[in-house]
Amino acid sequence: MIELGLLDDKRVELLRGEIIEMVPEGTDHADVNGDAHEYLILLLGEREARCKHRAKVRKAAPITLPNGSEPEPDISVFQRREYRSHHPYPENIFWLIEYSDSTLKKDLEVNSKIYAEVGIREYWVVNIQANELIVMRDPEDGEYQTEFRLKEGTITPLSFQDLVTRVERIIQ
Repeated sequence: MIELGLLDDKRVELLRGEIIEMVPEGTDHADVNGDAHEYLILLLGEREARCKHRAKVRKAAPITLPNGSEPEPDISVFQRREYRSHHPYPENIFWLIEYSDSTLKKDLEVNSKIYAEVGIREYWVVNIQANELIVMRDPEDGEYQTEFRLKEGTITPLSFQDLVTRVERIIQ
């Protein structure tokens, strides 16, 4: 369908083999998401002039999962390598972030299970209305075993134990 151009004018993602139309991005969503994307690029960027970036940070780009899903998380943080023949696979992904305004239920109940099933270690959901970060970790049996919520302070991603991330820069 993609190759034939049937979906050119639609924002869709593939979840468990089903094509799902995505909700249009609102202004709050676009603004907060864009600022956090830039912040993470800076944080994960060059530590010294001779060092390469520690990770790639993409905004609203597909990832390929073995459960028949090809979602487009708002922000993906994954291994630096070439992805010309395929999108990042779960083993390449450090963590994912979704910004939720009207999609909070889907992001917490559907997407979290899809990501946990394939072993993505860390999944963050920003509840735009409540101005909070929901952190999910430790995937096991298709569910995240650890979940906590933050409105301020700092958080350290599991894959980068030396990276102190300001919660306010992710949620505001």
